Amino acid sequence: MPKSLSARVVGCIRTRVRRAPLRSGARRRTASALFVLALCPALSGCILGSERPELNLDVPAAYRAGPKGAAADSAPPAVDWWRGFRSSELTALMDAAQVYNYDIAVAIAQIIQADAQVGVSGAALLPTISGNASAERERTSGGSSGSLGGNVVSSGGTNLSIYSTGLTASYILDFWGKNRATLAASEESATASRYNREVVTLTTMATVANTYFTILAAQDQLRVTRQNLAAAERILALIKTQFAGGTASQLDVSQQEALVATERAAIPPLEVTRDQNIAALAVLVGRAPANFSVRGGSTGQIVVPRVTPGLPSELLYQRPDIRQAEATLAASNFSVEAARAAFFPQIQLTGTTGVQSTALASLFTPGAWFYTMTASLTQPIFDGFLLESQLKQAKGVQLQDLQSYRKAVISAFSDVEKALIGLHQFTLQERLQQDVVAASRKAFEVAETQLRGGTVNLITVLQAEQTLFNAENNLITVRLNKLEAASSLFQALGGGWTPQGTLASAAVE
Repeated sequence: MPKSLSARVVGCIRTRVRRAPLRSGARRRTASALFVLALCPALSGCILGSERPELNLDVPAAYRAGPKGAAADSAPPAVDWWRGFRSSELTALMDAAQVYNYDIAVAIAQIIQADAQVGVSGAALLPTISGNASAERERTSGGSSGSLGGNVVSSGGTNLSIYSTGLTASYILDFWGKNRATLAASEESATASRYNREVVTLTTMATVANTYFTILAAQDQLRVTRQNLAAAERILALIKTQFAGGTASQLDVSQQEALVATERAAIPPLEVTRDQNIAALAVLVGRAPANFSVRGGSTGQIVVPRVTPGLPSELLYQRPDIRQAEATLAASNFSVEAARAAFFPQIQLTGTTGVQSTALASLFTPGAWFYTMTASLTQPIFDGFLLESQLKQAKGVQLQDLQSYRKAVISAFSDVEKALIGLHQFTLQERLQQDVVAASRKAFEVAETQLRGGTVNLITVLQAEQTLFNAENNLITVRLNKLEAASSLFQALGGGWTPQGTLASAAVE
């Protein structure tokens, strides 16, 4: 037993023993026994005591990248936040993922296991009752029983039958709270498994959205690349005409042919990105890729919903991963209490009752009834430091879960900050990049017109052409980044998840 625990037990005993009046003989022994039994629950409070670590969380007053003042205090996003993007296909994919996604199904199966473990841990708090019945036939060996006329007479062996049936009940008195702490740890673990289901669901929803946005971006880039390829081929045909007329050189033709080949070579990688993400999206909704297709569209048609983050302190209740880490920490706290309680004696009560007879006909007569009652106490004395090592291990897990909880909180604040920064900056960049595309397209149109009139050199046309192609591709990338930042913000804010309504619906049917 650890020294600190021993000192606390001794202190509790001394405090209470001083108040006990002295008696003599049997009355004093009887009173002492009753006193010790009455004292056990009080001793358990002195021994176990809740030693919970300090959380020491660094919770900011507001987000640095978020709105200031009254605008910062807002409601969390809706549970079906993806509807704000106003894409019917995205909404249908989200609904399918919630029903058919296998990661969510695995998380639900883990809830079943955790609930069963609660039952396993709770069984130790209840008595165990078992029934038995037996029939035994025994024959004893014969021996000398006397003499008659000088001759020894041997008696034969005897046959004996014994019939019995009965019940045995056993119960462990949980004075020190070990079994109660183990049950509480299992209950917290079951709660954590429900939070884990919500974490998996939220992650799946965000992954579906980001994968869908990537498909849209690949489709946009394919359209732009094919349009650029057509424009490059149009310029190439014009240069070849000028080359035939002697106003363009072979170098001009070769340079434009290289640009056409570059645009043509950019198409297969984009098709790979589109098709591979469609296959990945099929897995997210529980479908075989060969039987799955996406209509798609354009990133320019997706509306980014408006959302404000609210106060950082509210995030501790809006994020299921934080609540999961909190429940895991609570479970490890109870595990420490259970490991500490294992140092103290285990008191077990056992009772057996039934009927027994040598004749089956008289088995259930009043005289066949018997019973036994046993009370046993087991105190660990030396176990090779097993209990001490188990306590150290439980404390190590507790420390690990504490640090994981602190990291989950800090990471949640960081996720919101990064999503806010990304959404704000990419929105600004999209507006600026649209201006770049408009100016580049105007320059290319003017250069092409002048090329047809023979008033501009080919180098200027090539520069205008490449500038336009790069600007259009950059605009698609910026739009994709903005959409992913929006979905990341919803995920960072918990996706409208609330523990009150969600855990009730997370029960396994």
